[in-house]
Amino acid sequence: MTTNPAPLRIFLLEDHSDTLAYMIMYLEQLGHTVLPASSIEEALEALPGADCDVLISDVGLPDGFGWDLLPRLQLRSPLYAIAMSGFNRAVDIAQSKAAGFHHHLGKPFNIHELNMVLEEARKFLKSSEKESSGSTVPEDK
Repeated sequence: MTTNPAPLRIFLLEDHSDTLAYMIMYLEQLGHTVLPASSIEEALEALPGADCDVLISDVGLPDGFGWDLLPRLQLRSPLYAIAMSGFNRAVDIAQSKAAGFHHHLGKPFNIHELNMVLEEARKFLKSSEKESSGSTVPEDK
């Protein structure tokens, strides 16, 4: 018997309306809560109070680059940040990492890739919770 993974609160920043609609539909079908935005300004306004677990941000946006978003945010809790872009050269992936993104999904990506990255996000968030609560698991002797 398999169990569904815990749902996530995902902030999705994407300016292409069809991609945004498809991703919302897919992520909600998995049980996640999705909060959408289509510009950096919308994200800067909504994301700090959204209490999200994951940010999925397009890189090329009408009002700038998604890479500029993370340094401008002041968030209260850890956030697993995923860049997604058609810019997929090594320099672009390095730029995503330098901007604070945990992962860079190259467009087009398949659902399996997205699911794997969301699983990485769950592990990151779980380890962040343990660190912030100071809980440790006793070692077996």
